[in-house]
Amino acid sequence: MNETCYIDGFGPLPIVKPDGVASLGDLIRQAAARAAALYPVGGQTSISIGAPPSKAGQIVDLRALAKVIDFPARDMTVTVEAGITMKHLSNLLARENLRLPIDVPHADCATLGGILAANVSGPRRLGYGTLRDYVIGISALNDEGNEFKAGGRVVKNVAGYDLCKLLVGSFGTLGIITQATLKLRPLPELQTVLVLMGEPGQLEAILTSLHVSRTRPVCVELLNQAAARTVFAEAKLAVPDTSWVLLVGYEGNADAVAWQVQQLVKEVGKQRRIDGRIDFTAKPLCEAVVELAALPMIETTFKASILPSATAAFCQQVDREPQRPLVRAHAASGIVYGHWPSGLTLAQAASMLTTWRDLAVQGQGSVIVPRCPSAWKTTLSVWGQPRPDAWLMREVKAKFDPKGIFNPGRFVDGI
Repeated sequence: MNETCYIDGFGPLPIVKPDGVASLGDLIRQAAARAAALYPVGGQTSISIGAPPSKAGQIVDLRALAKVIDFPARDMTVTVEAGITMKHLSNLLARENLRLPIDVPHADCATLGGILAANVSGPRRLGYGTLRDYVIGISALNDEGNEFKAGGRVVKNVAGYDLCKLLVGSFGTLGIITQATLKLRPLPELQTVLVLMGEPGQLEAILTSLHVSRTRPVCVELLNQAAARTVFAEAKLAVPDTSWVLLVGYEGNADAVAWQVQQLVKEVGKQRRIDGRIDFTAKPLCEAVVELAALPMIETTFKASILPSATAAFCQQVDREPQRPLVRAHAASGIVYGHWPSGLTLAQAASMLTTWRDLAVQGQGSVIVPRCPSAWKTTLSVWGQPRPDAWLMREVKAKFDPKGIFNPGRFVDGI
């Protein structure tokens, strides 16, 4: 019996599972001949992101492409196929005391190709950057089923156009990623999270003190009371009794982490309540923050990208909405999420989204909807207001995929 699947209510779409790059190339050529579409997937952890498909076709399950091609640990790089899960990759790297410092929800089923296509990042983007900073080589198949490559397997490779950055975050619309070479970092000797507690009127001052601090945190996560309650419960830790919680993370060798903790306590400890979590309690807390957006109870998610200086005011404003969300922000990066469990109506969601977008404009930013019921997507305009650079994105799409084979309709402006 053939497997099928729906994407945002569109379907049923048959699922095909190529067993290698050669068979994937054949599949692309067949789709091109039929003017059909291909929708590449891995663990389907990011499948809720984007608009509904616009063209009949097939879902391409890439999880069989999961080989480790090259792992020269001394060079701190690894080359793997795109279907490898992030959990498998993490375990492989940890044996050599290395890691890819990207926070990924559902790492046991999320695949490298999927997180590259969606450009997934998390709390530690403040200290370590995003996926685009770690991809030094990439391979993909074009609309003719032929392989094209960019970058290489060494960090100093600078030949050619930087197609790596173009493909990362393209949501599978320019080709199907089959392989990537990643630069790595050593595992930290120690991981610590300081829990700073504050009331609404204190947020601006706390974030300013962190900005001018002599310390260098790898993450600064801001949680409202609803989000903190969920995160701390998932980590099986006592919930702080406060309106807002700031999680300030430090990683590195033990001496450096210890100095930074002591320094931050000196800088803000006299005015704020601080609770420290070291290693064995820090790790479950960090994991719970990363997994928050992927919890089954979450039905709708907004994501705002604004100036970091506008974060405190933005978060306090959206926390006053009648249907209060779980608010979580990468506070020093200007990324704010609102999560709502089931029970929200389309009218309520549309009203709140208007508020979020008006506030984001004041913070020189924008808002997208990574997660909501499929039936709402057209009304909510999940990719935000029309972009002035959409014509350029369409030109790039036309050059890479003139037949509209790859993930049609799902990206910005219906690309």
